[in-house]
Amino acid sequence: MAQPLELRACALQSLLETDPAAKSAGVAAMSAAHRAGAWRVDLDAAPDAPAGIPGRPARPELVPPRLVGRRSMATVEGRAMLVHALAHIEFNAVNLALDALWRFPGMPQDYYTDWLRVASEEALHFNMLCAHLGTLGFAYGDFPGHDSLWEMVEKTRGDVLARMALVPRTLEARGLDAIPPLRAKLAQAGDTEAAAILDVLLRDEVGHVEIGNRWYLHLCGLRGLEPVSTYGELTVQYKAPVLKGPFNIEARRQAGFSEAELARFS
Repeated sequence: MAQPLELRACALQSLLETDPAAKSAGVAAMSAAHRAGAWRVDLDAAPDAPAGIPGRPARPELVPPRLVGRRSMATVEGRAMLVHALAHIEFNAVNLALDALWRFPGMPQDYYTDWLRVASEEALHFNMLCAHLGTLGFAYGDFPGHDSLWEMVEKTRGDVLARMALVPRTLEARGLDAIPPLRAKLAQAGDTEAAAILDVLLRDEVGHVEIGNRWYLHLCGLRGLEPVSTYGELTVQYKAPVLKGPFNIEARRQAGFSEAELARFS
């Protein structure tokens, strides 16, 4: 299939791709072409969403979070289950970045550049985790996964403000809190390669959450909304999960959360 010359159309094409390797390759091609100035960004409204969003393989089987299984660090399989769970999150994160890029028209050009960067980095994370999973004797799809991240993407498909509030700065921000203790567990179990991958994830996720924060604040400003109270209203309206500590305050500060918000996490 010929690649379209418009960035958002190409993002939709990659979003619909079911093969993870082909999806990653498509994102890499988009990034390279965008850096070369080869493609334009159409800011007009997108057509109705086609069937098949998001494109993903038949495996892993999607189950409720409580059925994903325990991840003991005492065994290779347990560590593989954890690495697989992280790979599944990153695969979903590729799709959510592509959806944010494709779905919402009329944003500044920098918005689309930002979300293309997120898609590219999430694809890199996914590939790193899958490669490490292979060294443990497993492949993506060998364990079940859950769909909580995409469920919120679907809920917020009608409003870019809600999307920025409740996906990058809520669900993805939980990664800032979760990665350090997971890294410690993997390092303690002797899996230094997985621990090093999580260092990359944490570094990049700070930037991804910052992008969500920045565009959330931009949209609040355009709409004349107070950011903190609006966020609280959106969490109720969209039934966002209640955040529970411990929180990585310094990483959240680096990602652009205000001191007023951080005080609520202390």
